[in-house]
Amino acid sequence: MSDGSFYLTTPIYYVNAAPHVGHAYTSIMADIIARHRRQRGEAVFFLTGTDEHGTKIAQSAEAAGRTPREHADALSQRFREMGEVLGISNDFFIRTTLPEHAVEAGRFLERMRDAGDIYRDSYGGWYCVASESFYPENEWGEGRTCPVHGTPLEWVEEENWFFRLSAFRERLLAFYDANPDFVLPRGRQNEARSMVEHGLEDLSISRAQLEWGITVPWDREQVIYVWIEALLNYWTALRFAGGEDRSGLWPAQLQLMAKDILKFHAVIWPAMLMSAGEEPPEQLFIHGYVLKGGERMSKTTGNIVDPFPFIEDYGLDAMRYYLAREIRFGEDGTFTHEGFVARYEGELANEFGNLLNRTVNMISRYRDGVVPADPGGDADFAAEVERIVAEVHGHFDVHDVTRASETAWALVRALNQLVEQRAPWKLAKDRDAAADLDQALYSLAEGLRVAAVILWPFMPGSCEALLGALGQDPDAVGVEATRMGAGRPGASVTEVPPLFPKIEVDA
Repeated sequence: MSDGSFYLTTPIYYVNAAPHVGHAYTSIMADIIARHRRQRGEAVFFLTGTDEHGTKIAQSAEAAGRTPREHADALSQRFREMGEVLGISNDFFIRTTLPEHAVEAGRFLERMRDAGDIYRDSYGGWYCVASESFYPENEWGEGRTCPVHGTPLEWVEEENWFFRLSAFRERLLAFYDANPDFVLPRGRQNEARSMVEHGLEDLSISRAQLEWGITVPWDREQVIYVWIEALLNYWTALRFAGGEDRSGLWPAQLQLMAKDILKFHAVIWPAMLMSAGEEPPEQLFIHGYVLKGGERMSKTTGNIVDPFPFIEDYGLDAMRYYLAREIRFGEDGTFTHEGFVARYEGELANEFGNLLNRTVNMISRYRDGVVPADPGGDADFAAEVERIVAEVHGHFDVHDVTRASETAWALVRALNQLVEQRAPWKLAKDRDAAADLDQALYSLAEGLRVAAVILWPFMPGSCEALLGALGQDPDAVGVEATRMGAGRPGASVTEVPPLFPKIEVDA
């Protein structure tokens, strides 16, 4: 990243059903990372989108009484709207049905073929339509079922084009050795390495009995296997997104995904890139599942949580904050209504929103609404703020979104303690304590401003509103604004409605 760029991707979402909170989680975590990187002044290019080809899409479209294209258009729009509702700041939304993607995907495969890594052969195997994946016997669920969906596997046999994946065993192992942080958390890299060490089979990369897909450029009777052309989106998008050639941004600095697609991204994807003469991405981060009732959410099983009613009732920032704080990034975590409400009321409303209201009210009452100048007596507190900010940045360096949020919240709690310890309402009664009152109010307002800046990636709307209430520039959220004393001097505060008001919602 010597050029100051940061290319970040989510997986592209499969349009076989409407989005749920699992999709929201991935998008929000990626957005938090993207916003923090922009705070650092990096030129971020953030990609997301939809995966729209394959057997399951064709079958779902037929069941819905529409063409695959009509089905893809309708559901892709749902995912685009999800991003808008969630405040996702992506720079481009790719669809694998875009003609530009088809052209570039074909060119990439031609490079792999020219390298001698693609050949024709026949294949038979047990296949899951929902996963669009073949599964060997050692990966079957009970009763020859899909290990992900639990549905019966189907025998599929046909003549296809194959990628010589087995030839990349040693190159992949050497790559893992040279890049021990290629996959985070590190335990996931160990999983990928184990997959390679146990042997790689060549991979069928085309389908002969399917029309809904991208045609293999040298064989009009075959379409590219949906997973192969889906992986290519990360590379193809840079060649046409927004009508610009951004190919110089490759390799991506960070690709974010859930653990069920580890093999595709940590084994197959880097091997494909090596075949085509491209560098693998710098880093993959594998997050866990959002669980409901102890089970993974799945459109296939119907065990899902719809995030949109929560957003409608409690606001977008409450959802973003809850997912970042409640579910340890990189591990599985359970979404519960009770946990959501507890964090909303206990942390967002009481600790953060109430802190702003108390601060504004005291400055309005005791200093005519103007934040006092710094008397210079809180060097220790300023040092503590600086330490917290540095720790937040350190967590973001390794993409630890949850610990970054926890550390940022430590500043909110420190400010609440400052209020109780200094008791400005008592100082205001003592004429000889005017300087102490000025110091307390300044440190409180300035510390709260810094807290809003470091929490901005998590809750941009609420933090911008907080900055406005403190008389600060809502757009001043760069790293330079995380220093005590960097705020607008002599700012006038404004009373605003509660950031996180009390909500009465039917059970």
